Amino acid sequence: MATTASTVLFAGTALAQQQSPEGANDQASQVEDIIVVGSQIRGASTTAALPVVVIDAEEIAATGASSGDELLRTIPQMGDVLFDSSNNGQTSNSARGDVNSVNLRSLGVGNTLVLLNGRRVVQHPTSQGTSDTGTVPVLSYNSNAIPVSGLQRLEVLLDGAAAIYGADAVAGVVNTVLKNDFEGVTLEARYGGAEGTGLREFEANIFAGKNFERGNLSLFANYTDRTMLMADEQDFTRSDDMRNFFSGFSGYENSAVPDGRSSHSPWAQLSIPATTTALRPRSNGTIVTTAAGAFHVQPQSFGCSTGVTVPSGLCLTSGTVAYSGVNREMRYDTRYGTSVRPSVERGNIFLTGRYELAAGVEAFGELGYYGAQSKAVQPPVVNLNKIWIPASNYYNPFGPVRFADGSLNPNRLPNLTNVPAAGLPVLLGNYRFADTGFQEVKVNNYQARALGGLRGEWRGFDWETALLYSEAEAEDISPNINMTKLQQQLALSTPDAYNPFSGGCVDTPSWGDCTPSSQAAIDAVVFDLKRVSRTTLSLADIKLSRGDLFNLPGGPVGVAFGAEIRRETQRDDRDDNLNGTITFTDMVSGETNLSNVSAVSPNPSTKGSRDVAGAFVEFALPLVSPEMNIPLIYSLDMQLAGRYEHYSDFGDVAKPKVAIAWDIVDGLRVRASYSEGFRAPNLEQVNATQYARLASGPDFTRCEADIRQGTIANMSECARTASVSLLVAGNPDLQPEESTNQSYGLVFQPRFIPAEWGDFTFTVDRWKIEQTDIVGLLGAQSALALEYLNRVQGGTNPLVVRAAPNADDELLFEGTGLAPVGQVTSISDQFINLLPQTVEGLDLSFNWRKRRTALGSFNFSVNASKLLEFSRAPGEIIDGLYEAREQGIIDPLTPLPDSSQLIAQNGRPEWKVSANFTWNKGPWRVGLSTQYVSEIEQISLLSSTGDPWIVGSQMVANAYGQYDFEEIDTTVRLGVRDLTDEGPSLADGGYRGTVHQPYGRYWYVNVSKSF
Repeated sequence: MATTASTVLFAGTALAQQQSPEGANDQASQVEDIIVVGSQIRGASTTAALPVVVIDAEEIAATGASSGDELLRTIPQMGDVLFDSSNNGQTSNSARGDVNSVNLRSLGVGNTLVLLNGRRVVQHPTSQGTSDTGTVPVLSYNSNAIPVSGLQRLEVLLDGAAAIYGADAVAGVVNTVLKNDFEGVTLEARYGGAEGTGLREFEANIFAGKNFERGNLSLFANYTDRTMLMADEQDFTRSDDMRNFFSGFSGYENSAVPDGRSSHSPWAQLSIPATTTALRPRSNGTIVTTAAGAFHVQPQSFGCSTGVTVPSGLCLTSGTVAYSGVNREMRYDTRYGTSVRPSVERGNIFLTGRYELAAGVEAFGELGYYGAQSKAVQPPVVNLNKIWIPASNYYNPFGPVRFADGSLNPNRLPNLTNVPAAGLPVLLGNYRFADTGFQEVKVNNYQARALGGLRGEWRGFDWETALLYSEAEAEDISPNINMTKLQQQLALSTPDAYNPFSGGCVDTPSWGDCTPSSQAAIDAVVFDLKRVSRTTLSLADIKLSRGDLFNLPGGPVGVAFGAEIRRETQRDDRDDNLNGTITFTDMVSGETNLSNVSAVSPNPSTKGSRDVAGAFVEFALPLVSPEMNIPLIYSLDMQLAGRYEHYSDFGDVAKPKVAIAWDIVDGLRVRASYSEGFRAPNLEQVNATQYARLASGPDFTRCEADIRQGTIANMSECARTASVSLLVAGNPDLQPEESTNQSYGLVFQPRFIPAEWGDFTFTVDRWKIEQTDIVGLLGAQSALALEYLNRVQGGTNPLVVRAAPNADDELLFEGTGLAPVGQVTSISDQFINLLPQTVEGLDLSFNWRKRRTALGSFNFSVNASKLLEFSRAPGEIIDGLYEAREQGIIDPLTPLPDSSQLIAQNGRPEWKVSANFTWNKGPWRVGLSTQYVSEIEQISLLSSTGDPWIVGSQMVANAYGQYDFEEIDTTVRLGVRDLTDEGPSLADGGYRGTVHQPYGRYWYVNVSKSF
């Protein structure tokens, strides 16, 4: 196999893209040896029909990427990165740990198969609810486990390949090929950092190998240490309140929507048992609560005309906090003191070996280990599960006159009326435990891989067989609040009782707690919440291929066939305080919650496994050769493939593939392919019992009451958010997601251009992927919108469960013509095979290569991808909501999911383009690369006229210069990413983490030494 890959190219276009020292006649064989992904037939010419992007080590260096995620983002056909620590980095919904997803064509996580040296990789074990068809848990391959510095090349098949590789290859295949067959030792070190931040990275690599008489043993080792990127280091990440960034744009001058601060703050939302208007508690004659018992804590500076002043500049005020009004500054800024990207320590070790046992038989093996430790700082824990504060609490303003020991209560409000001498319990609602400190999230994860096999030749067949075992594990630990211990601490009648009545900081109401509870109270309620997840992959396969099974007039027929059996397992062990082992029973109300954790809904542990057996066959059919001299058919090659797989949990799947490469004349090729694919539902979707996920959405029904009361003008001003438990159930009857993949294109290599001008290749490919039975949920926002429609028509939505309306709710709905409703408590949902999806696009590439001139060797390439269609049929429910909005039954600015055309929405830019240029002469080497991403819309951020915010396009340039000190075998490289310091484009939350990196210009220096 050649040791240097061609530049970014599409497979089969490489006749003019790789020049060997011996001349052009050697080019095709070199490229055919290189292109592994897309065909199992060694050296098959039918790979000319398949679009494959190949990035060699030289071009990888030009990107300046230091992680797998950074490298994959430079490929235009890669979609949005939903598993990313900097995407919602201040929430528990971010990807935790050193993990990033792989998502070709933006089809969704799980639709791209990842291979390492041609065989499957175990999936990352921790799921994330990131699908935009609902909070569906998806599993991803971890791109950060790819050791970029150890890559020989990266191959990306941009075509469905289920017929050859099996499940997950819906959008295509990513094959990472590692360097091997080293001789000697090379040491590398790299240091870099982002300007204006504390982000710094150090990386060290070792390449060592030894050739023996009958084989080779090679070792690659990598160590990376990256510091934390803090939110306060850049203006666009410093605060959740982004109003000053948007106020200069039309439609956002006075918009509060860019203010993303949280309603969960240390300014507690509280209530005592409901009473009547006449019997509301009074202190010195001043009413303290509403008839429903609601009151809250706020600084006196926010007004106290209807409240009661208490020490430390605080006020107890009747009612709940209206965060859309004067109390907006009491929202909590989750960016304060937190990180945008975690610190990471990462290590990779990969050992490869081969040994010739006998003539024509070789043993080979791989041993690999990846391990990473990460730390992130997230905001203090919130209270999602309401809890009663016993009357005995030392700080309870409605506490007893005297405590049980006879001591006088110093914190009972003075001259209380309508409150018994024994006091009243208080219900704690929205609250953030700011005094317990930030959450330091620690994640340890690893992947291990062991492979052993034999290969050789038998009766004209190249054969290979191997056994593979791989496993991955992630341990996630973060501080949280134990509800049972919390209530015990709340029940104390001493100063060591936990105190939720003291608020935050008067001078900085959006962050901090200047009157914290005692350290003893904090230590008593905080514990480490642990989640351990694990996946395994066991695989055995055998493959045989032959390039000359028999002859057709166009040449020898190639064939490959083989069989594979594999076992996949997943286990997700949740903390005993979440999985139902340790539950919470409220000592005041007697109610039981399966979760004993303040900030997390109940979550059972899950486990599942499946066995898969499969077989494939592939033919390479040369139908016409140049020697046949047929007009307008210089050559014609066909690939036929089929695969059958049996799954232990849902049955059988069989998929075909056909691809054709037709050279009209030498240098002009038409190619096309058709394939069918599938994605098996992951083990969590199939095996999960009902669990809860935190979900939120506009409470449209209560906002409609605000509209009818005249409090707000329309639904775009809706500030009532329902933060609820989405009760999700797995479905063992799920079927695989089916797909068809079609593509056709042209490859042009102009032979009329003089050879001294270099080699030119142009390609254009049109592709289309249609999927059905996508696993999804209705989702919280759609369920709330459906309930809104039903309520205005006098009905309900049984999926949405609400508390009984209290007196405050009755007042809110009075005179609106709507039946009063209480707060949403939960929404029920289940995984089902839902929507059809159609994605269509255009890929274009250009490559020019000129080697060994008096001025040096040159290589220039451009790779572009354009989305032409991205749509989903919305379904009857969503269609009905749109119809109701058009007819004025619901407010015309009610946000609804728009699935008719999803291009340029959220993480699907219409255009992505990359360009690479490298030059080398003697000891000098220079590399330049650019990545362009077109604008996208954020439908969650609407202007006053209902138009979505446009996240601007971005052009990032990278460069490096290198000099090789040959006399001492040392190379020095100085490089920069984002040369012009563009940084991410402005978006809701500061930046769009699924598309852009959260920092600007990044410098690095790399030194290598060979022995």
